[in-house]
Amino acid sequence: MTVVEGLDGDRRSLEEVHGSIDVPMGKGRFRRLFSFLGPAYLVSVGYMDPGNWATDLEGGARFGYALLWVLLMSNMMALLLQTLAARLGVVTRHDLAQACRAEYSRGVNAVLWVLAEIAIAATDLAEILGTVIALKLMFGMPMLLGCVVTAFDTFLLLYLQRWGMRAMEALVLALVATIGGCFLIQVFMARPELGAMAAGLRPTLPEGSLVIAIGILGATVMPHNLYLHSALVQTRRIGTDRRSKKAACKFYLIDSTVALNAAFFVNAAILVLSAAVFHVGGYEVATIEQAYELLPGFLGAAAPILFGVALLCAGQSSTLTGTLAGQIVMEGYLHLRIAPWLRRLITRLIALVPAAVVIALAGEGSTQGLLVLSQVILSLQLSFAVIPLIHFTSSKRNMGTFATPWWGQVLAWIVAAVIVALNGYLVYDQAVEWVGLASQSGIRLGPIPLSWLVGAGLGAAVASVSGLLGWVLVKPIVAPSPAWRPPPRAEMDWAQAFRPRTLRRIGVALEHTGVDVEILNRALGLSQTQGDAGGELVLLHVVDSPVAVLHGEDTADLETDADAEYLWGLTRALADQGYRASPALLHGPDPARSLIEYLRKHPVDILVVGSHGHGWVRDLLYGQTVDRVRHGLSAPMLIARSSPPEGPDA
Repeated sequence: MTVVEGLDGDRRSLEEVHGSIDVPMGKGRFRRLFSFLGPAYLVSVGYMDPGNWATDLEGGARFGYALLWVLLMSNMMALLLQTLAARLGVVTRHDLAQACRAEYSRGVNAVLWVLAEIAIAATDLAEILGTVIALKLMFGMPMLLGCVVTAFDTFLLLYLQRWGMRAMEALVLALVATIGGCFLIQVFMARPELGAMAAGLRPTLPEGSLVIAIGILGATVMPHNLYLHSALVQTRRIGTDRRSKKAACKFYLIDSTVALNAAFFVNAAILVLSAAVFHVGGYEVATIEQAYELLPGFLGAAAPILFGVALLCAGQSSTLTGTLAGQIVMEGYLHLRIAPWLRRLITRLIALVPAAVVIALAGEGSTQGLLVLSQVILSLQLSFAVIPLIHFTSSKRNMGTFATPWWGQVLAWIVAAVIVALNGYLVYDQAVEWVGLASQSGIRLGPIPLSWLVGAGLGAAVASVSGLLGWVLVKPIVAPSPAWRPPPRAEMDWAQAFRPRTLRRIGVALEHTGVDVEILNRALGLSQTQGDAGGELVLLHVVDSPVAVLHGEDTADLETDADAEYLWGLTRALADQGYRASPALLHGPDPARSLIEYLRKHPVDILVVGSHGHGWVRDLLYGQTVDRVRHGLSAPMLIARSSPPEGPDA
């Protein structure tokens, strides 16, 4: 775990991929546009996650095509907000979490961070439930077992991250295309009424549809996407001049428009499918499982397969962005950095444990209630992301000439007011339902009914949240912070760079394999730079056979004898060539630990090691010695390739 410097120090959003994608200059407009396409596709998966499916299915089954306009309006609102998030990242080089840290006090930021983490966990809960439901429907897998299976997609994400951001964007695009393709086929099979679909784009609210409409809005715009988008746009290497920023904002607008319209198509396809199949047939469908079970009777055996594949892709594509959003929030608010696998595991367990407990205690029929709960939590957090975003992008103090014009600010604040009002109503409606359930239970804690306690607790929570929201709203107006300083550029210390460093002792970690040729070659090159005497080569090798683990230095088995002879043979051969070398045969079950313990007692000026060339699975099985040694020692390391590079001068 690492505490990193903040904006008044030097830390960039998503440091490991920041500016990692080159933007070609002067090589064609389309090629430049293509280099910017990608971030919005990672964002768009949040607009088609399983939380959206439940509201779309119920809306189509109960009210036909009448709520299509709600989906369209939600998409337009999302497009506006995501565009603002992208502009924030491009112009200020701050993601939304970093911007909040720069604007608000430490106490307010701590609360905002907690709320953001809860929202990310709620998002992850919906993704878990979508995957679990898909596994149950397609393969008959019990939901508790499905919860266990979903825990392992942490390792899937780690594997995907090795490919780089561009490859991850391509994978998500493939998953989104699969979801869209599955629903396109189903919509053609359902043969919806085109006239009724067109009429559904006219704003109307049938009786009893308000709650569903609010649910569609609440499930569409998600807070973690705003944090995510403001950071992802910084993965492109963009110039700091006004022209470069203007071009980037334009290309990212195209990226957002294409990607979010694709998300709108998926959500509209779900609603249209539900309307054409269930509403026309007179069926009210409130859950994903009901839709899956009823589809074969209307569209044949292929329909549920397509439905299940799309649901599985939706759950998995959404989960890919969970770690990135969590990393952005934690680093931005707290400047605290932890390993990606640990970050993902913590996020997954926070959502997985409640899901498993509720399913175990309440049964598999409880998943719909959990999905609703996740959307309520997201609704509660959304305002705390939207309002600061509008403030920041409207400020000329930080955005300069890129500040949102007055008409854009009017639209943005109208969107914020609609979101706050409708999501507030959704939270209120859910609170009333919980108080009603507590009242019906008849439970009393002494003389006090449980419903009173539930109502008081919810009232206190709502009052606290409302007070915080009010301060978040007025603070940038009544007490604005100074203009944010951009993350400083690292300055080169040329005096230190040119200062000669003597390498008296050069550690050489040998493996007794063919890799040693390259390792020793690099070590000899370093030794030759130290003048006539050269640096002393310390030849290191760890014997980790079962007998060596048990008896240590007293081992006398064949493997230990062979390794010892190997080291001594190399030592003599190097001496014959005029090099100074000494052997160090170590023993233990953990090569990394043995190397670290020895080198702490007998320091070297630099350590040369080989890249073992393991695949991802072997890394998990055997460990990653290089990384562990690197973190365990203060000495610099030179990592040699497992095979020499091609070319005569390599």
